[in-house]
Amino acid sequence: MTLGELAEALGAELKGGDPGAEVLGIAGLDEVASGQVSYVQSVRLLARGEATPALALIAPEECASREKPLLSVANPRLAFARALQILAPAAPPLQGVHPSAVVGEGVALGEGAAVGALAVVGEGARLGARVQIHPLASVGRGVEIGDDTVIHPHVALYDGVKLGARVVVHAGSVVGSAGFGYVEDESQLVHIPHIGTVVIEDEVEIGAGVTIDRATTGATVIGRGTKIDNLVHVAHNVRIGRNCVIAGQAGFSGSVTLGDGVVLAGQTGVADHVTVGRGARAGARAAITRDIPDGVTVLGNPARPLGEELRIEAAMGKLPKLVRELRKLAARITALEQKMD
Repeated sequence: MTLGELAEALGAELKGGDPGAEVLGIAGLDEVASGQVSYVQSVRLLARGEATPALALIAPEECASREKPLLSVANPRLAFARALQILAPAAPPLQGVHPSAVVGEGVALGEGAAVGALAVVGEGARLGARVQIHPLASVGRGVEIGDDTVIHPHVALYDGVKLGARVVVHAGSVVGSAGFGYVEDESQLVHIPHIGTVVIEDEVEIGAGVTIDRATTGATVIGRGTKIDNLVHVAHNVRIGRNCVIAGQAGFSGSVTLGDGVVLAGQTGVADHVTVGRGARAGARAAITRDIPDGVTVLGNPARPLGEELRIEAAMGKLPKLVRELRKLAARITALEQKMD
């Protein structure tokens, strides 16, 4: 498309340049080539963007340049994401049911639904319109999948789980496996049957290698619009609110509750039955062992409110000096006691 057409599609103001210039692609600042568009997040990065061969730069509204045409927007990163969708569209969808796929009795396939090579769809499953089941995926009996959902290769959806519309589950993830629950019976451990299910609401994205356990009874729930990174574990009966962001290697014990809009950084751990309030945030490797109120940011092990944890970390940096001073004071006290004796 032309530069002017891209500006219109993004709702951007084109500052400088030829609106009829052809846009050949889009890339980050480190990879951008001649004829392509890139973006800068702030005025501070503008000079770096001007030094590239980019045709034009998506930039904040406060930027001005004599070197490059600018696509001026309020949120450059968001505009960049939309430009990627426009200029680098996804691969064409699967079509139909591959001859090597196994589709059980009573399966309902919505209009335009597709099942890839060597995939399995169990009896009584219901696939909405335009659902994509990629090769080697396994969809259990009675599974319900909403319209436009994409299931990538090697995903396992256990019997009876429910996925909403426009959900994406990336390769190797497991949804609906039994939870980790045992009870002691003299010299052995007896597994507690997990007869509940998993409910994943609309527009959730689940990364690669994620495991989501079914509930003991009731449902493990992932709220609408939540995004889960790779290698996250969600235990039985966890309830995650809407529009949460869960970074890689985070883990949840059983019956955790997250409010809407919670953000957990990488390797965060949440102990069982803990409630994390709406809009709360946790820094990387936080160990959340007690309830977090709405809107509070926590850090550390155990997780504490950000200000408190930063004061503790600052004090810990002074410990070597304090230990030396304490030893000097102890020596002086010993010397004084000897004199008194």
